[in-house]
Amino acid sequence: MSKTDPGNYFEDFKLGQVIVHATPRTITAGDVALYTALYGPRFSLFSSDVFAADCGLAGAPVDPLIAFHVVFGKTVPDISLNAVANLGYAEGRFLASVYPGDTLTARSEVIGLKENSNGKTGVVYVRTTGANQRGVAVLSYVRWVMVRRRNPGAVVEGQVTPQLAGAVTAQHLTPPPGLNFAKYDFALAGAPHAYEDYAVGEKIDHVDGMVVEEAEAQMATRLWQNTAKVHFNQFERSKDPSGRRLVYGGVVISTAKALSFNGLQNAGLILAINGGRHVGPYFAGGTVFAWSQVLDKADLSASGGASVGALRLRLVATVDRPCADFPDKDEAGAYAPGVILDFDYWAAVPKRG
Repeated sequence: MSKTDPGNYFEDFKLGQVIVHATPRTITAGDVALYTALYGPRFSLFSSDVFAADCGLAGAPVDPLIAFHVVFGKTVPDISLNAVANLGYAEGRFLASVYPGDTLTARSEVIGLKENSNGKTGVVYVRTTGANQRGVAVLSYVRWVMVRRRNPGAVVEGQVTPQLAGAVTAQHLTPPPGLNFAKYDFALAGAPHAYEDYAVGEKIDHVDGMVVEEAEAQMATRLWQNTAKVHFNQFERSKDPSGRRLVYGGVVISTAKALSFNGLQNAGLILAINGGRHVGPYFAGGTVFAWSQVLDKADLSASGGASVGALRLRLVATVDRPCADFPDKDEAGAYAPGVILDFDYWAAVPKRG
């Protein structure tokens, strides 16, 4: 019997199947430092214990995207080792803060299966939950991924496409216990813009661009113990015209989120992921640009976050095309060339009142 694991193919998944993912991971200050080195975020809440304490927290939590990447990486050997592409996200909720020293584990439930017409691939939907060492859930999200079939034509029973919410509602947002922005220091955070200063429909061009080099992309993917073949093995891409390794989509998300600091300096704390789509492939060497649009606003003061509001933001990333006056879609609704990410999330922001 072979002792190696080839990963799951589409026909290996069963509706309702629960998968406990291997390798618990203790988050350290080293992870935070590497995350900063790779993506360059500057949000004060994650950078300073003193700043975070003034906001009612025990210390600086790790950026929620660190927790997301760690939990996501746990799932790859079981869910997407044989993936063609990760297709999207929905119903993501950050349920508790994660601090250096916390140990995260992950488990997933298969909630949907859909065979593709080509008979060679299928789409697998999973709901993944990450928990800390105390068994407290820190995040939960749904993702769907296109997975190769081992045997084209094999019968796959129980196919269903799950009905997913278009967005996490404001009443289901969970500010960290104790979060209090009443003494928020806007000068130290880098900008004076509060909840009241943002208008629904407003667009913000984040101006700056950032190149992700091949070595950085490889290091970032290994940091999260993501083993997906398409990110490391060019022979897995031999049938693709480019023949190049795909950069892990989480790299694009974190790069774009870091770029959003310029204009959203006070909106670093992600509370929920409403939806996300990797619109196009990204290959190392391209310059990533980003812009955001305010989709909605919610006052969370009554939900336990003193002087806390939330912005629902749409973050769009492009490659090698600055975002000023850049149309993301044409009149038919198709994405314009150069768009690589469409990411919809809620973020906490301080209120003045």
